[in-house]
Amino acid sequence: MYDKLIQIWKARDLRNSILFVLGMLAIFRLAAHIPIPGVDAQALKDFFASNQILGLMNIFAGGGMKNFSIVMMGVGPYITSSIIFQLLAMIIPKLEEMNKEESGRQKINMWTRWMTVPLAVLEAYGMITLLRRSSHLILGDISAFNLFTMIITVAAGTIFLMWLGELMTEKKVGNGISLLIFAGIVSGLLQISQQVIVTFDPSKLYMILGFLAISIITIVGVVIVNEGQRNVPVQYARQIRGNRMFGGTSTHLPLRVNMAGVIPIIFAISVVIFPPMIAQFFIHARTAFIANAAEWIIGFFQNQLVYAILYFLLVFAFTYFYTEVIFHPTQIAENLQKQGGFIPGIRPGRHTSEYLANTTHKIIFVGALFLGVIAILPLILRYFTGIQSLTIGGTSLLIVVSVVIETVKQIESQLTMREYEGM
Repeated sequence: MYDKLIQIWKARDLRNSILFVLGMLAIFRLAAHIPIPGVDAQALKDFFASNQILGLMNIFAGGGMKNFSIVMMGVGPYITSSIIFQLLAMIIPKLEEMNKEESGRQKINMWTRWMTVPLAVLEAYGMITLLRRSSHLILGDISAFNLFTMIITVAAGTIFLMWLGELMTEKKVGNGISLLIFAGIVSGLLQISQQVIVTFDPSKLYMILGFLAISIITIVGVVIVNEGQRNVPVQYARQIRGNRMFGGTSTHLPLRVNMAGVIPIIFAISVVIFPPMIAQFFIHARTAFIANAAEWIIGFFQNQLVYAILYFLLVFAFTYFYTEVIFHPTQIAENLQKQGGFIPGIRPGRHTSEYLANTTHKIIFVGALFLGVIAILPLILRYFTGIQSLTIGGTSLLIVVSVVIETVKQIESQLTMREYEGM
């Protein structure tokens, strides 16, 4: 490990890239602590502590939402925009063709950035309105001009983070957007740790040790599942051209246990959050039926058992859905057949496609089950312990471990590339 660190430090451009990324993360954390004027910080903190759904939103906002900072929406609108275009690329043939070319991908990225702007404005307006209607202590009475200023400030903060993320991604030491979310989660974990140390109670020592053990087990499980894959053997037929022989090699096709990453959790959170957020706007409606319906919806989603079951099922279902979106067994079977490859014991073409689809569905079952359990892990721990301050966010640990693994792999690939260049 120390040898790797020495190699990284000696590689000047790699060292500068890492220092640049750390500097951008420091700027992000500084911005996350610059609050928008006119907010009761204590009332806002209490409101977020009592709302599990907003706590999940705060995770993907990088931790700036609970401070009502200038970057309170984080990179959420950009992630939403990216997901929309990913899904459209699977539905619209023209976008799918554009996604296969570099120039087309650049255009899609540009459209993604443009779409982030209206999404940031809408989400900022929705969040500010939600806070105003949920508790008058948080914002109080604000004028139309102040509301407009808040929305523009929050939307500009999202665009600023999007720009920082892309700058970091260009350094090729990790995905910038993921690193921003990672930084927000780590800062939140540090704050929880500090709170535990300050309010340490010897009678709860075994409880704390139990939480630490669960954290370690969760991290190990995340690494195993993220790195887990099934290698499907692939044989390439020999081809004779003149006096030379080509092909005849054996390789494998890796099928990952968790192909979808954290995208199913993001999808599930969006679906779970949407109904109660919309209901908040109608809770004070003049029509009694609409107001009662809004209260029922909010109460329904605040039921921890209902919330946990719905959240688990959505994560499980979206894992299969997103895998179907990004994994195309028919296309893979066609490419193998064109290149003279085949899976031993399986006929090329349709049979290979069906074999890959069936194998993937069996593997993804484990990944979907794991993601579902990770998603509701905080609710399980809260039910058995009754302690909220020490609740371990399985989703947070999943994101942290995934980002660390991805960043380490990119740094190692750059070191390997430099070794080849030096030969």
